[in-house]
Amino acid sequence: MQLKKSRNKMIAGVCGGIAEWQGWDPTVVRILYVLVSVFSAAFPGILVYIILMIVMPPADQ
Repeated sequence: MQLKKSRNKMIAGVCGGIAEWQGWDPTVVRILYVLVSVFSAAFPGILVYIILMIVMPPADQ
């Protein structure tokens, strides 16, 4: 399975896409993302999210 943005999205579908790619629950991925971002001073997490938002292909229609 290819990494793509999800149609199950809160902001841009990045965390949902990662969850679908790994076979995990999207809520767990979102919580892990927030925790990692907060404990790493938030800026790197936001930067990675923006990069993934640009680089990841859109979900299949």
